[in-house]
Amino acid sequence: MKLLIEIEDTKAAAFIEMLKDYSFLKAKALSDPDAQLLEEIHEIKNAFKHAGQIKSGTLKARPAEDLLNEL
Repeated sequence: MKLLIEIEDTKAAAFIEMLKDYSFLKAKALSDPDAQLLEEIHEIKNAFKHAGQIKSGTLKARPAEDLLNEL
């Protein structure tokens, strides 16, 4: 299993060192671009999930014009 944990920069080094004490865990830091890419992939995944819910009628869509008017 893989987990993505967000930690304050000031605490990250100590947390990674703590994780290294456990032989069954592997820990490595992500670069900012990699972390941003993972976040974008997660958002795209949610968008597809919502699109499926809208198509099946379990989630209601709103007109794009309303969204643009909010901007």
